[in-house]
Amino acid sequence: MAKLALVYGMRLFPADELDSVEPAAVNLKNGKRAGITMHLIEGGKEEIERVLRQSVEAFFEMYPSPES
Repeated sequence: MAKLALVYGMRLFPADELDSVEPAAVNLKNGKRAGITMHLIEGGKEEIERVLRQSVEAFFEMYPSPES
């Protein structure tokens, strides 16, 4: 499997202060741009942590393990 780079960012805001969340962009060495979908999880600290863990686990399930 090729060497990978995980691009991510996190920041907590009071939920009632958010208006919208827009996609982020990454500039690739070949001159192309790639989009990154931004995700919004609302709730208390424990709920956000739980949902984030589930989301990360599901994300990596999409990729084959190096042993495959």
